[in-house]
Amino acid sequence: MVNIVGFTSRLKKVMDFHQITASMFADKVGVQRSSISHILSGRNKPSLDFILKVTSEFSDVDIYWLLHGNGSFPKNTENTSTSTPPVFESKSSDEKKIERIVVFYADGTFEEYLK
Repeated sequence: MVNIVGFTSRLKKVMDFHQITASMFADKVGVQRSSISHILSGRNKPSLDFILKVTSEFSDVDIYWLLHGNGSFPKNTENTSTSTPPVFESKSSDEKKIERIVVFYADGTFEEYLK
């Protein structure tokens, strides 16, 4: 689960780094300005589509850093193809296992990975 306070703080850091306002950020990412306002105020949680738009538009934003604060910003562009995502350990004795992962692309195609 994403900590919304941490997420909004990291989102503001991206805007400050690129020296753009929330309105400019919304236009650049391709969402309504009110969406940014609602996310920054904590009223709404970010959707997966929103997060993917941010990481697609801003290549220096790592998705793991944006969501969980893991890693660094701006993203180290060296060795990005060899870097591995952080491992999140389950703290519950009722460990859930992943059976399927589906990746949706902007062109409408998708890939499905099964266990």
